[in-house]
Amino acid sequence: QVQLVESGGGLVQPGGSLRLSCAASTIVVRIYPVGWYRQVPGKQRELVAGIASGGITNYADSVKGRFTISRDNAKNTVYLQMNSLKPDDTAVYYCQLERLGTTYWGQGTQVTVSS
Repeated sequence: QVQLVESGGGLVQPGGSLRLSCAASTIVVRIYPVGWYRQVPGKQRELVAGIASGGITNYADSVKGRFTISRDNAKNTVYLQMNSLKPDDTAVYYCQLERLGTTYWGQGTQVTVSS
C-alpha cells in the first residue's frame, strides 16, 4: 500500500514562506511523477506543481516564480517551497503520485495566508 504523508502547512502572513514535504513509504518517489495540488471549499482541486521522474518540473501560472518543487531521493521525499505567499494561496495542499495507472493521494495539509 502506497502511503504519502504531507507536512509543513500552517498559518503565515502575506509575503511569507512555507515548505511542504511529501514523504513516501513503500514506494520510490524518484521513479514516478509527483504533483502538488491544492483545493479550497467549493472549487476543484488544481495542480500547483509537478515533477517528472526525469526531474522536469511544471507549474501553474499563478505560482510561477514563487513556488519550487524538488525531490530528495535519499529521503524519498518531495518538497514544495512556497515563497511570497498570498491570501489566494490559502488552501489544503495535497501531494499525488501516479503509479501503474493508479493515483495515490496524501491526507492533505492546510496552508493559511493571512495577516
